[in-house]
Amino acid sequence: MKTFVTKFLLLLLQALLALSSHRDGTNFLGFFQTLFTVPGLPNPQFISVGFVDDIQFERFNSRRDVQRTEHCAPWIDQKKPEDWKDSTDQVLSYFQDFTEVLQRMLKIYNYSSTGYYTIQRRYGCYVLPRGYFSHGFVEVSFNDHDYIRLNEDLRSWTAVGKFAEILREEWDSLDVTENVKNYLEHRCVDTLLTELEYGKEILLRTDTPKLRVTRKVRPDMKITLRCWALNFYPAEITLIWKRDESNQTVQVEVSETRPSGDGTFQKWAAVVVHSGEEHRYKCHVNHEGLPEPMTLRWEPETTIPFMPVVIAVILGALLRGAMVTFLIWKRKSRGKKGSGS
Repeated sequence: MKTFVTKFLLLLLQALLALSSHRDGTNFLGFFQTLFTVPGLPNPQFISVGFVDDIQFERFNSRRDVQRTEHCAPWIDQKKPEDWKDSTDQVLSYFQDFTEVLQRMLKIYNYSSTGYYTIQRRYGCYVLPRGYFSHGFVEVSFNDHDYIRLNEDLRSWTAVGKFAEILREEWDSLDVTENVKNYLEHRCVDTLLTELEYGKEILLRTDTPKLRVTRKVRPDMKITLRCWALNFYPAEITLIWKRDESNQTVQVEVSETRPSGDGTFQKWAAVVVHSGEEHRYKCHVNHEGLPEPMTLRWEPETTIPFMPVVIAVILGALLRGAMVTFLIWKRKSRGKKGSGS
C-alpha cells in the first residue's frame, strides 16, 4: 500500500511540474486533485494541491486529523480566515463529487468495490503579463484508461472510454461546459492575480544559474562531460551540447528539472566523448536570468608538477647555501690579508 501511495505522489509531482514548466511570459495557476482507493483502507483518500507557477500555495488531504485547506506558500498569508473556510467547503464538495463519480464508474464497469482505483482531475489557466487570459485546461481521467478533456475552444470535450462518453453526453446537455469556461476565463484569472500580488517578491524574481562543466572517466575509458546549471529560477532552462558547432544528439542524457530545496532549481545534461576530444564539445545554456545565452566547455585544471617543484626548491636552497659559504670564505680571506700587511 505504501508503495502505491508513494508512486502516486511522485506521478502527481511530475504532472504538476510538467504543467507549470513554461515561463514564456505567462503565469500559471493549476490544481491537481485525486481520489484513490487502496485495499485495506475503509474510505477513499482525497488529495488536492494548488500551484502558482512552480510553487505550491495550498493543499488538502482527507487523511489529516483536521480536514481543511492549508496555505503552504513561502510568502506571508494575507487571506482572511473566512477565505480559507470557503476554500475548504469547496474542496469538501469536490471530495463528495469524486466519491459519487467513483461509485458510478464501479457500477458501469462492474468492478469490485475493493481494489486500486483512481480518479484524477487537472485544471487551471495561463495568464499573460498584463493579466489577460491566455488559455486554460481541464482533464479528468478514470483509472488510467478513460479520460475526458476540454478542447482548446473551451466549448467542447474529447472523451475516450465508455464512462467518459457518458459524462460528455451529460455535460453537453447541461450548463457544465459554459460554467467551466467562465471559471477559467474569470475566477481562475482573478485567483492567480491575487496570489501573484501576495508572492510577487518570490514568484516574479529571477535567479541566475550557476554553471559549470565536469569531467569523469568511465570504465570503458570514454569521458562523460556533464553540464550543470544550479540555483536558478524560474524553472525553464535549456541545456544543449554541440560538437564542432553542430547539434550533438547522440548519447546525450538530460535530467529532469529538480527543486533544489531552497526555492531554486537544478538541471544537468551529459554527453559521452572519446578521450582527447573534450575540447570539441560545448554546452549552450539559455535562461531568463542570463543577459545572453552562454557557452561553456570543460577546462582542464592548471596544476604545478610536484617533483620539478621539489627539485627546484632543493637546488635553490643549495645555491643559496653555496653563495653564503663563498661570501663567508671571501670575508675571512680579506681579514687574513689585512692582518698580514
